[in-house]
Amino acid sequence: MGKLDGKIALVTGGNSGIGLATAKLFVKEGAYVFITGRREAELSAALEEIGRNVTSVQGDVSKLEDLDRLFAQIKQEKGKLDVVFAKAGIAQFAPLGQITEEHFDLIFDINVKGVLFTVQKALPLLPDGACIILNGSIVGSKGLPANSVYSATKAALRSFARTWTTDLKARRIRVNVVSAGPIDTPGLTDLLASAGPGGAERLKEISSAVPLGRVGIPEEIATAVVFLASSDSSFVTGTELFVDGGFAQV
Repeated sequence: MGKLDGKIALVTGGNSGIGLATAKLFVKEGAYVFITGRREAELSAALEEIGRNVTSVQGDVSKLEDLDRLFAQIKQEKGKLDVVFAKAGIAQFAPLGQITEEHFDLIFDINVKGVLFTVQKALPLLPDGACIILNGSIVGSKGLPANSVYSATKAALRSFARTWTTDLKARRIRVNVVSAGPIDTPGLTDLLASAGPGGAERLKEISSAVPLGRVGIPEEIATAVVFLASSDSSFVTGTELFVDGGFAQV
């Protein structure tokens, strides 16, 4: 038996990296999974890789009409939703003094607005005792350079978990945050590449700063998300689970 047998789960941003690894593990643990992504080609590839018990819905979480279409399809096909992993997010470097309105709006629209309305629009489908997991980051606790807007969005998610835990306590819906350290994903590769020729050197610096001496892999985050989605964490809510090799802890 799997830890999520019979559960219906949603993974936004499930087309690559942590989201894809989590969707695959959800299915392995017995869940039926809906995944979303903005890019149809990546979404189709993810669907083929997962292989079974999965439906893909193309869309952008920052667009409310896309979310309405997503939840209408989930309601029509399955009628309920037991687990929400609000993974979809975006990161870009911008040091103070060079932050543009476009940068701010892009990051907050996807990382904060998108998460808020993903969860809010999911509520009618969630039974009492359901689980919500938000995709945080160690940058919500660390002051890394050129990360102020992105970091602020992740701090907002930590706050959401606290307030939504109290908002939803009558329904026993658990809300938690999984906060990853540096993880070897296409997103991290692209982010470091955007920093220019020094990207590879920065990755080495990051790895050496992690007490375990390496970056993580998506499957290590997926395992933590399954823990938070399953009955193994039945007395865990409102918390932030760091999966970061100790990076934000020492």
